[in-house]
Amino acid sequence: MNEQIHPSKIEIEFLNIAYNRFIDLFREIMEDEFWKKDPKYRLYRTKEIFSVYSEILKYPPIQWVIEGNKRPNFSDVGRTLFKFIRNVLLHFPFFDEWAEIWIKRSIVNLYSTKPQLVDRFLFENEGKEDLKYRFWEEDKKRMTYVSIKFPRNYTADEKIYMKDIIKEREGVKFSIIFMDNILKTQIEEIKEIQHS
Repeated sequence: MNEQIHPSKIEIEFLNIAYNRFIDLFREIMEDEFWKKDPKYRLYRTKEIFSVYSEILKYPPIQWVIEGNKRPNFSDVGRTLFKFIRNVLLHFPFFDEWAEIWIKRSIVNLYSTKPQLVDRFLFENEGKEDLKYRFWEEDKKRMTYVSIKFPRNYTADEKIYMKDIIKEREGVKFSIIFMDNILKTQIEEIKEIQHS
């Protein structure tokens, strides 16, 4: 078996640019000022951080963390909720704002012979009681509460709006904190670069 030492020189270069971009986006999105910006800009930045995260996932040691039992302490529903949000944002790039995003069962499964993750998440949770999560925002010394409202009748093939499942601000913050916790497993140190 050919065992590669990680990170290689090329991986270090990749990780530096990818992590720097992720951290910049993470800090911007976590700021209260971000949520006063135009909804189109917010969705663009949200999709951008999910894209950067998806690229970083190609680094094998990150996959080992995700596949192993070393994940941060999120419940199974929390992990699935994160994957649901990620898949909707990446596979349904047809909307300009979070409030416009909708899903319909027939469209989710249009070109698939088996139910997709988005479909499974909604089908398995259809009609369930609302779920509540909370997460700590260290820099603000503030607890943020998240409420997930599952569709009452997903199988009716009606439009299900993302905003009705989870509010934009809470859903995005929940997701990027999840990503940040995964990515921090590979960071030895963060150095601030002074720009002149």
